[in-house]
Amino acid sequence: MTRKKIGIIGAGYVGKSLAMQFVKLGHFVKVANSRGAETLRDIERQTGAQPVDLEGVVANIDLLFIAIPLANIPALQKIVQSLSENVVVVDTGNYYPPRDGFIREIELGMPDTVWTSQQLRRPVVKVFNNMIAYENGFIVNCKPKGAIGRIALPVSADNPKAGAVVMELVEEFGYTACDAGSLAESWRQQPGQPAYCTNPTWKELPLLLKRAVRPEKARQNQAKSAKISEKIPKDYPIDNLVRASRLMVGLDRFKPKSWWALIKLIITIIQ
Repeated sequence: MTRKKIGIIGAGYVGKSLAMQFVKLGHFVKVANSRGAETLRDIERQTGAQPVDLEGVVANIDLLFIAIPLANIPALQKIVQSLSENVVVVDTGNYYPPRDGFIREIELGMPDTVWTSQQLRRPVVKVFNNMIAYENGFIVNCKPKGAIGRIALPVSADNPKAGAVVMELVEEFGYTACDAGSLAESWRQQPGQPAYCTNPTWKELPLLLKRAVRPEKARQNQAKSAKISEKIPKDYPIDNLVRASRLMVGLDRFKPKSWWALIKLIITIIQ
């Protein structure tokens, strides 16, 4: 595909993984955070992306990926408003009340990314939000097209053209892109839903999106998951979490490794 000029705001696990893989694929990448370019020298060495300030990250780009806590989104409104209308803005985040505080509109049922789009006053595309974020996690899970077990990612967008651009990038990145509909339907890929952190294939993902529960119910599921997560050690194997999560949403019922992963997770939680 045509090489893209990509800006990324955020240098955590998600931002760093995106930068590393996009550079590897030959795209030109700039990374910024709220603390300034000088704090991103390690990211520059590790990924090959160019560290810049917030004003610089939105200059002369084709796409802008936002990978920061949801509570910090409103502060980006002025920066994002300076973008050309042709620039595709991509939201990779989720609403986590313990981190982001209470956001009334979302608590009442508004999808995370609809709220983000309203705060930025800009159409956005939703993707990369339904996987567990950890060091280089987005990269180690990449697989070529046609590979067995290739993970499918839901892509939600109100603008079909922007959605198509992002889906093409997702495919190149190493995942199968699945059209998940409009931003109004993006609640189906939020935390607490079957498609969240279960690494589904392209055959499994549409079924999991269809089985999604309404946001208010998902919020209850998310709260329960947060309490469980507090009891899980930070170095707990990610593969075990994914296997257990897949089993809990009805996948892999005939795979002994999944049952063993769930048993080990239960033992860890009750200890």
